[in-house]
Amino acid sequence: MAHKSTKAFYWLLLSGLAFSSSSVYGLTVEDFCDPKICAPKGIKTITPLADGISYSAVSEDGKKIEVYSYKTGKLLSTLFDVNAIKGDLRIDSFDGYQLSANEKKILLWNDVQPIYRRSFTAEYYVYDIFRGTLKRVSSNGRQRDAVMSHDGRMVAYTRDNNIYISNLDYDTDYAVTTDGVKNKIINGSSDWSYEEEFTLVNTIRWSKDDNLLAFVRFDESEVPVYGFDNYKSYCEENPLSDIYPTTYSYKYPLAGYPNSKVSVHSYNLDTRITKTMDLPIGEDYVPSIEFDGEGINLMVMLLNRDQNDLRLYKVNPGSTVGHLVMTEKSGAWLSPEAYQMVDYGEKTFVIGSERSGYRHLYEYDYNGNLLRQLTKGDWNVTDYYGKDTRSGRHFFQSTMLGAINRSVASVDGKGNISRLSKEEGTESASFSTTMDYYVSNYSDASRPNIYSIHDNSGKLILELENNSSYSSKYASAPKKEFVKVRNANGEEMNAYIIKPENFNTSQKYPLLMYQYNGPDSQEVLNRWKMEGVYYLASQGYVVACVDGRGTGNRSREWANSVYRRLGQLETEDQIAAANYFATLPYIDSSNMACFGWSYGGYMTLMELSAPSSPFKAGISMAPVTDWRFYDSIYTERYMTTPQQNEAGYNAASALERTKAMNSRLLIMSGTNDDNVHYYNTLKYTSKLNFEGKVFDMMSFTGFEHSLPKCNARVQLFKKVKDFLDTNLK
Repeated sequence: MAHKSTKAFYWLLLSGLAFSSSSVYGLTVEDFCDPKICAPKGIKTITPLADGISYSAVSEDGKKIEVYSYKTGKLLSTLFDVNAIKGDLRIDSFDGYQLSANEKKILLWNDVQPIYRRSFTAEYYVYDIFRGTLKRVSSNGRQRDAVMSHDGRMVAYTRDNNIYISNLDYDTDYAVTTDGVKNKIINGSSDWSYEEEFTLVNTIRWSKDDNLLAFVRFDESEVPVYGFDNYKSYCEENPLSDIYPTTYSYKYPLAGYPNSKVSVHSYNLDTRITKTMDLPIGEDYVPSIEFDGEGINLMVMLLNRDQNDLRLYKVNPGSTVGHLVMTEKSGAWLSPEAYQMVDYGEKTFVIGSERSGYRHLYEYDYNGNLLRQLTKGDWNVTDYYGKDTRSGRHFFQSTMLGAINRSVASVDGKGNISRLSKEEGTESASFSTTMDYYVSNYSDASRPNIYSIHDNSGKLILELENNSSYSSKYASAPKKEFVKVRNANGEEMNAYIIKPENFNTSQKYPLLMYQYNGPDSQEVLNRWKMEGVYYLASQGYVVACVDGRGTGNRSREWANSVYRRLGQLETEDQIAAANYFATLPYIDSSNMACFGWSYGGYMTLMELSAPSSPFKAGISMAPVTDWRFYDSIYTERYMTTPQQNEAGYNAASALERTKAMNSRLLIMSGTNDDNVHYYNTLKYTSKLNFEGKVFDMMSFTGFEHSLPKCNARVQLFKKVKDFLDTNLK
């Protein structure tokens, strides 16, 4: 769960509403809300090279792949140039690339067409660095999930739910599977729910010797079909060409309904025999498959449907026999943020676990023996970067400087931790293959992203991008202040406040409480993120955000408190925070509102319908309105199934609370949202109509969950401002 309409704009004009394009700071609504404008300048994605002292990146013009030195940051050579391709086959551009393990070939792709949030089809090519020539992966249709063999001589990919192997030496292209059928059998790719909730898109894995291919097969025959009308927006070409709108249908398992049945397979390229791994899967999920560090055995994770029992198997892909290596159980849910933080080394592997009450790193051998707990403390590891095999140091990111911060650090063989980050804020790292250097991405709430190269002691080598001109542009924008707020139980919650520029302590301002607040999520972070809430602050609102119970990167006890009762404690905590803010001398307690997107949209509905709600108005964007309407993996992780927890689902349903909702509501959604379906909004508003309630509604025709295209986010925040001005001023 994460996380556009020209017609809507005309509607606003016809309503007689006028919007100023500029704020008092000289910044426009687009400067705050348009992702193409409000995002700071980044750097090209870096690919560490095998020598450990250099990396590759796409050139500024997007036409080349260039090699740079970590030590000096200087350009060393060019790996690929679209203008220097030899032979008859050429391309003018590319959207992404992948180097073969031996760094002799480059897999390139262009003409990307999105499927869901992360998946896409494309045209794939392989470039021979030595010869300077280009070959198509296949001429038989668009490809998906292409993966190059280690030697770069073959590419496995999927098309029409089947796996194919393209042998570039012999110009052959043959099928590994033949039973793939849309909405029935998927080979190699993943189904919608695995992609959305496990971030698993491609399940094809090559063995190190390139003689075996491993993959997951999804049988979604019993998963119910979900369909919705596919309306075109004015963001698309020929917006009026859908006189008869099409219907989009796909397999989407709701909570309590059948999931895909999955199985793990290996394909031997010499014998062309496919085998099924002998694993006790049943109704379990397979959130991860990888080859071990030697590239011989498969490491397969099994997770039960309740997602509180994880088992890791080591499987011989030839004999199909699996051996249980480790297990982990929880009284609530097992967080993907922990078990997906896994790295398979040559002799040992490292995996995250929250068994201590916080997320830490543990090192095992492949027989399942726990060698040691690498990190300890009342803080969480938030990313694992890898191990320097020479010194034995492990590098990671953590919340050692507090839950709202992210810092880079290392731990040696004796458990001594060295912090590489020098100050509070949010820093992430991309390490070289030998762990000698890393590229840092640092920001805090008042400073945009700074990219720089460091050695593994944290010493600065070179600054790549400091966003100085961007920083100057937003120097007058409202600023984020971090505070602590207590809930009804007296527990401290992390929060921030954004006050209007030229803030006057003797003036009273309307308050807008912004939230997401889903389990294991986090909004209150010491990082740069220019977005629409800053625009609302620039228009005279005090904006506040509070991470209540259930949110992430506190203790496991803090998160687990919402287990099987979503929406209840979170609502209590948001209302407690609102009541606190109402006591501040500069807050107009009679004019307070709440606003959220996705899970946050659900929270808005729960808060407006809570007993003694302090909110005069609320904005709910793309909300879940009853957890029976949302996907099985996400919902059951926190609620179990409706059959197991009927009372919990009833109590968590916004639909069951509409009679108590007497505040002004603006509810919005995209009609083509494949994640949180428009159906949620329609059911909720239908019930409000049935009960005779008055509300505001805005639809984004043809748009998905996060409104990524055209001017949709700008339009959304124009509407939010208008709604707040109408009801709070």
